[in-house]
Amino acid sequence: MNALKQNTNFKWLMRGGVISALGDQLTMIALPWLVLKLTGDTLALGLVIALMSIPRAVFILVGGALVDRYSPKRVLMLTKYVNAVLLALLTLLVMNIASAPTVALSSSLSLTVAISPHLALQLIYVLALGLGLAQAFAMPSGMSILPLAIPADNLQAANGMMMGIRQVTMLIGPLLAAGLLAFAGDGNGGVSNAHGLALAFGFDCLSYLVSAWTLAKVTLLSAAAPSTTDAKSQSVLRSVGAGLRMVWDDVPMRLCFIYWGTVSLFIGGAMQVALPVLASQLHGASTLGLIMGAHGAGTLLGMGASAKLGTRLRFASFGAMILTADAIAGILLAPLGMVQAVWQAALLMLTLGLLTGYMQIKVFTWIQQRVPPQMMGRAMSIFMFIFMGLAPLSAAATGWILTLVSLSQLFLGGGIILVTFAAGAYLFTPIRSIASTTP
Repeated sequence: MNALKQNTNFKWLMRGGVISALGDQLTMIALPWLVLKLTGDTLALGLVIALMSIPRAVFILVGGALVDRYSPKRVLMLTKYVNAVLLALLTLLVMNIASAPTVALSSSLSLTVAISPHLALQLIYVLALGLGLAQAFAMPSGMSILPLAIPADNLQAANGMMMGIRQVTMLIGPLLAAGLLAFAGDGNGGVSNAHGLALAFGFDCLSYLVSAWTLAKVTLLSAAAPSTTDAKSQSVLRSVGAGLRMVWDDVPMRLCFIYWGTVSLFIGGAMQVALPVLASQLHGASTLGLIMGAHGAGTLLGMGASAKLGTRLRFASFGAMILTADAIAGILLAPLGMVQAVWQAALLMLTLGLLTGYMQIKVFTWIQQRVPPQMMGRAMSIFMFIFMGLAPLSAAATGWILTLVSLSQLFLGGGIILVTFAAGAYLFTPIRSIASTTP
């Protein structure tokens, strides 16, 4: 940790990461609120979210290939400028809606120039699509730059610090957004009183410009800088295929990715639907905030423990650690649907978050240390596609399943499935023997 604190690259990455993550949290609060205040239509809100999510999932593999072709720093820098432009346009759009300017045609005649709500919504759709596309390239480049800028010995601590900081911004950001909207106007009187939304988008725009400046200060390690000759000689689709082939040919990575994909398909998306339903059965929206806050706090503690303890907590192997953690998570999930008080749900979610945060650092560090630098973008994009592409499928199916079974049965079944998957993988696959380190 002391060596990491003296690392210039890490300092610049951390500063830019904090600023950009806070800006992202403001937009995550402000954009849905803008759509609801503008239309009052949940279908429009769902479409905006879909326009951001679907392109991200579809193009993230292409993003990973371009990261390896042009280097993560170049791609990440470009996405920051694109995001800044899109958010600047969104800021101007909200300012136009909030205060329609009056243009004087003559001394006795004036014309109010304003964008209609329908046209504003269409523009929001376009900007949301652009933000989703930018994320498809920003995410693999952001996850790939750390192992190319930080010495391998400091990578686990760096992952822990960066992910921990992001988790802190996920707790602070919504509070900052709420305060900003309350101070400057949140649209409660209609979108004409939405100057706070414009400030939120404007702050996010500025955060991308500042984080682009900090990123320019980062110098990739010469020994880790990817050789892009082969990547540039291939088409993008061939480059994506080469990444998939690399993961498939690496047997331990193939086994882990298949296992994680299976868990995400059957369990991951289901929890995204089941937890809000659980909150509604207990007390309501405030309960969801409490239990998700408990999970977030646990995740932060787990990340901190992983970064601080490093390799001092040892398992028999990396694979055994994954399967043990999933088995414990299944045991914690099973009774979640039977809780009678908010504190019981919060305690279970806190423990789950602690486990999740600790394992996230271990998994990301294992992948980053295993993959060659010139394939890092594609490997990370495939890893993220597993969760972005498969979890929504199970989320869609869960709504139908809940018409057939009770919530307690869903959580109990999910916990049993997760324990069964972990036990089956331990008994019948080589995952349990996958090593924590890679030659």
